[in-house]
Amino acid sequence: MVSPSLEHARAAVTVAEAVVDQACDHLRSQGAAAHDDQATLYAVSHAAAALAMATSALDRAESPAESHLAHVLIGRVLADLAGTVWSQYERWGATADVLDPVREYVAASTDPAFVAAAASLRADAGLADDLGLVADTFRRFAAEQIAPRAEHIHRTDADIPDDLIAGVAELGCFGLSIPEAYGGFASGTQDDQLAMVIATEELSRASLGAGGSLITRPEILARALEAGGTEEQKRRWLPSIASGETLCAVAVTEPDHGSDVAGLKVAATPVEGGWMLNGTKTWCTFAGKAEALMVLARTDPDPSAGHRGLSILIVEKPADAGHAFRHGVDGGVLEGRAIPTLGYRGMHSFEVSFTDWFVPEANLIGGEDGLGRGFYLQMAGFENGRIQTAARAVGVMDRAFELATDYATERSVFGAPLIDTQLTQVKLGLMNAVIWASRQYTYEVARRLARSEGALDAAMAKAFVCKWAEWVTRESLQIHGGMGYAEEYEISRLFVDARVLSIFEGADETLCLKLIARRLLA
Repeated sequence: MVSPSLEHARAAVTVAEAVVDQACDHLRSQGAAAHDDQATLYAVSHAAAALAMATSALDRAESPAESHLAHVLIGRVLADLAGTVWSQYERWGATADVLDPVREYVAASTDPAFVAAAASLRADAGLADDLGLVADTFRRFAAEQIAPRAEHIHRTDADIPDDLIAGVAELGCFGLSIPEAYGGFASGTQDDQLAMVIATEELSRASLGAGGSLITRPEILARALEAGGTEEQKRRWLPSIASGETLCAVAVTEPDHGSDVAGLKVAATPVEGGWMLNGTKTWCTFAGKAEALMVLARTDPDPSAGHRGLSILIVEKPADAGHAFRHGVDGGVLEGRAIPTLGYRGMHSFEVSFTDWFVPEANLIGGEDGLGRGFYLQMAGFENGRIQTAARAVGVMDRAFELATDYATERSVFGAPLIDTQLTQVKLGLMNAVIWASRQYTYEVARRLARSEGALDAAMAKAFVCKWAEWVTRESLQIHGGMGYAEEYEISRLFVDARVLSIFEGADETLCLKLIARRLLA
């Protein structure tokens, strides 16, 4: 079989992009009825995300190793797309043979021998020296400080040790997105966003729950303050967030309202000198240790106001260890309980209840000008949270690939090393290609976000990378066989941790239907 060429790959991707464009035109022609066909919208959204990844891989394919990895990734993307379109072509406004022109390329790039050859390829991350230093620094800290304790934290559902949080703070982790003028390390260049993504990836290699998610909460609050806070609020909060003195949590989701932010009901009622909070938030990660809760609350009681009736309040509280807390002040009560979870342990996700809890007027982000702007200020931070989640997925996948390669090298089956079997090599080859392409696209989107672009790209990155993280960790566990199912092996933790990636920071279905699909059809 002839080896695939980059020219052939570009032609095949162009054909596939035309199919997705045609599907969007077809759906658009149906008007409002298109939004009832959620299955097609979801499939088209994921196809668009995968093709964005494929295009990025092509653009990055400069060396022979990168070209090989790009072909493996693109071949799998096109094969998956062809299977979907073949079975649902009428819903895509296409014909059954619309992807026939890519058959030859897909056959060459998915050939088992070709995919297997990608297992041992190594491609440089392509980082400048200063960003390479960021990667090395955080990888070393993660390996030396977090990894040795990650299993204990996971199995006992323990708190992240204070010295680990202090160590991350000393590295400047919490100030990566905060301008230097406010005590942070952001210099105003594209590298600021990229450094945060790199740090997130490296910390996630050691532990998603005890390292990889530490940056996101303070970053979301910092973004909201930078975008809409008063100068006084910026000077009060940003320096202490940057130094790690003030730990943060985000309280947006409610028991009856997950991604449906417009329906949130936690109420902030105006009283003398501030606001009175009542209601319950859930899935507030790190709410125990946090000393500042970023609460999205309804300041306009009119239900018709929807997301325009929401504002952001900063709720101050003491840092609490363990799985529950309760504070009472002047008749008001603030209490929380940690929700037991399969994985993603260490930070703990809390259900937090407010009963007549007073919040000073000064803690309304933006003051009077911030009323009704909470949804928009929150979304600015969530866009960055999505690309960080993609970076977390890359870190988890990279570690799972490393573990699978090591185990397959050491393990013998039927008298031969597991690493020498074709099926193992094919699995590792596809893993390697997915991880390489995911990392490069994540970097690319981070640069776009730094230019105030790329909101759609960030959603696409999260949709694609997080879904593949489940496959990579599953296949790594499968390569480990029965040992992978044992808690004493690290891969078992990576497997359950990866499952949350498509749920938090925007559930995959909501992200595809409410953001990606709507923007594709707009």
